[in-house]
Amino acid sequence: MLLDLSKIRTAHEHYRNVVEPSAFKPDDDYRIVEPVTLEFDIHKDKERFRLVGRVQSTLELSCSRCLEPFRWAVDEPFELTYEPRQAVLADAEREIADEDFSTAQYDDDAIDLEQLVKERFEMSLPMKPLCVEACKGLCPVCGGNLNRTTCTCTHEWEDPRFAALKDLKS
Repeated sequence: MLLDLSKIRTAHEHYRNVVEPSAFKPDDDYRIVEPVTLEFDIHKDKERFRLVGRVQSTLELSCSRCLEPFRWAVDEPFELTYEPRQAVLADAEREIADEDFSTAQYDDDAIDLEQLVKERFEMSLPMKPLCVEACKGLCPVCGGNLNRTTCTCTHEWEDPRFAALKDLKS
């Protein structure tokens, strides 16, 4: 999924595309379950392109407590500047500025939009994905999902290293 920069003739253009989930390579952290809407404005300044827009879709994540899949809505805004890689390499001996953190490089007059979308998905992911805030997780003894079943397992654990001390007590 590439944006052909050679076709951009004016200083400002609008881009909108809806892409099916099957167009993206699978990822281990999530699964794309609804079409991805990618919409942005392109601001051209010679060989620099500033993209301002948003990525919207729905992902399927695994809960970090109960391991059940759940849906996560993504509506992630972005503002990125793209410069040709040759220009960046030619100016490699300069100090890094704040705007460099929102600057990316492109090659062959094309921007990889799949990489942009995947970066936005990664930015939207929670550090600890939970299906619901009050998720009870899995039973450490039997492995049952405590959100669906009430488990009768004994949750008392005795450290085997102290078993000899227990015998001394009696």
